[in-house]
Amino acid sequence: MGILSWIVFGLIAGVVAKFFMPGKDGGGFIVTTLLGIVGAIVGGFIGTRLGWGSITGFNLHSFGLAVGGGLVVLVVHRLLRR
Repeated sequence: MGILSWIVFGLIAGVVAKFFMPGKDGGGFIVTTLLGIVGAIVGGFIGTRLGWGSITGFNLHSFGLAVGGGLVVLVVHRLLRR
């Protein structure tokens, strides 16, 4: 996937992860987008290491990994912000 695809995919994953884990996080839209992009990368890395596959394109499996990675990144972000 190209960089623009990663940004769009990360944005969507970040918004969905934020939906599952709402709260008062600072930063708004930009931080949510960046955390989603990082989450997509983290989800792909963890999924690859555990043998669950990787983020290969716009499909349901890749989306699940990206959202899962987004949730992990949101948890870490909240722990670091305290």
